[in-house]
Amino acid sequence: MSQLKNKVVFLTGASSGIGEAVQQLLLANGAKVFSMSRSQVTANEPNHRVFAGDVGNEADVQEAFRQCVAAFGTVDVLINNAGVGLPTPDLAETELAVFEQMVDTNMRGVFLCSREALRMMKPKGKGHIVNLISMAGQRTNPNAPLYCASKFGARGLSGGFADQVLKQGIKVTDVNPGPVDSAYWGDRKVAREKFLKVEDVANIITFVLSQPEYVVIREINFDNMKFLAR
Repeated sequence: MSQLKNKVVFLTGASSGIGEAVQQLLLANGAKVFSMSRSQVTANEPNHRVFAGDVGNEADVQEAFRQCVAAFGTVDVLINNAGVGLPTPDLAETELAVFEQMVDTNMRGVFLCSREALRMMKPKGKGHIVNLISMAGQRTNPNAPLYCASKFGARGLSGGFADQVLKQGIKVTDVNPGPVDSAYWGDRKVAREKFLKVEDVANIITFVLSQPEYVVIREINFDNMKFLAR
């Protein structure tokens, strides 16, 4: 994947799961990765820098991008991977704080990080933003209506600013996996054997990023075949 070599990638939600898998694959393909997550991530390679912060906090996001530019000079790619998903099977008994937590990360975080990245990409006339949305942004779930709402909103936000910046040479891609076997599920009793693996998602993201500059993938949807055939 020569297109990834020496590209500066700003990655959110990198401490575990999909983010960690993406981070490892990017580094293995020669990218320079700046990782931001709430949990402290250890950087073991010269092309890897880390920042502990909240994507929903404007000051944290601005400082993280400042440090990324100080370390690597620019941002070529932004991967908005950070996400929060909480089950809310009884809306009548759900606290407002639960809704706010998901919106702050899943929508506000996409806005804040994308805004900073676009401020760097627009003068160059090129760049790529990958938003890890979810199939939950396209189909509703009675056990997680607020999570779906945050993802529907993130998809609308992504599609809207994608149309704004395409003529400026900047690509925006929504990556929409179905259920993924990750820490998201906690101790809930779910059929993980029918879910995607984090490596599957990481491979899709690197596939999207490895395309020639003139190829635009606006949206990519995928599921485990066993999940769809349930």
